[in-house]
Amino acid sequence: MFVLSQIEHNLPMPPHLLSRPLVDAIKTELERLFLDKVIANLGLCVSVYDILAVEGGFIFPGEGCSTYKVSFRLLMFRPFIGEVLVGKISGYDEKGLQVSLDFSSDICIPGHLMQYGTVRGEDGRWMLKTEDDDELYLDLDDEIRFLVASIKYPPIPVEQKEDDKPFAPMQINGSIKGDGLGLLAWWAADEEEEEKEEEQ
Repeated sequence: MFVLSQIEHNLPMPPHLLSRPLVDAIKTELERLFLDKVIANLGLCVSVYDILAVEGGFIFPGEGCSTYKVSFRLLMFRPFIGEVLVGKISGYDEKGLQVSLDFSSDICIPGHLMQYGTVRGEDGRWMLKTEDDDELYLDLDDEIRFLVASIKYPPIPVEQKEDDKPFAPMQINGSIKGDGLGLLAWWAADEEEEEKEEEQ
């Protein structure tokens, strides 16, 4: 789920940061540039892990700041296809469920990737109809275990209409088709029974 990515970047250093120790000033500027940002094909930056090398400090003609060539590592959120994650349901619509991981909320579980028998109720909520005719609703803030089905890094749109959803630079599609996937509450009783059997 989390990986380290090494990056080299030519970093212009704002003069007001030069009163600090150089490494601290560079880390502050790197955090401003990369923290909570998505880098295509790398993922979502969670933190600046460390700084490996700093070179330069040149002032180019016409510029009022010094530029450093910095080699550093970022801690990135980049799940792999097939990874199983646990999040909370943050919303739903006719397309499916929206899931949040606290630090990332651009996760969707479309209707065709839900358990067999999952339909929308009259109130708009998704529910699983069991063989016993029970209706198990997937409500807001319920914890849900899902499998990462796909990850996309769509191009930035040139124009957006007013009614369009906010642009998501990293889109994760999840699936709850399969044993052990879906609401944690669905499987809690079975897991408790298995633990008791193991103890006996």
